[in-house]
Amino acid sequence: MGATGLATTPAEYRGRLLEQPDEQLDAWAAEAMRDISIRRGVLAALHDLRAASGLDDRELEKVFAAGGGPPAVVGRDTAGRLMVPAVTLHCLVKGFRAIVPGAREKLVDYLVENFEELVYA
Repeated sequence: MGATGLATTPAEYRGRLLEQPDEQLDAWAAEAMRDISIRRGVLAALHDLRAASGLDDRELEKVFAAGGGPPAVVGRDTAGRLMVPAVTLHCLVKGFRAIVPGAREKLVDYLVENFEELVYA
């Protein structure tokens, strides 16, 4: 990555992400989820993760638990959408690595999905 850690286009960003070790990608994905949840809310972070991964709420619940997220904190908002505490979003990254085929690519997709958000930050 360059000095800023970013790229000028989403395509360039994807290429740079693919050059990174898994540990770095995981750290950036967890940080992105945290930062997005602060700026736009947990629902937005989960929406973007669903969009990038193709997983539904039930699958995300399994990923969350597989990553060490306590199942007792998983809930639904008044519209029935999946909700987890912001401080536990990092469990989703660990869960992806634990049980989701193609986890690396899906985490890269999540980061690229939020390229404009990250550039803004």
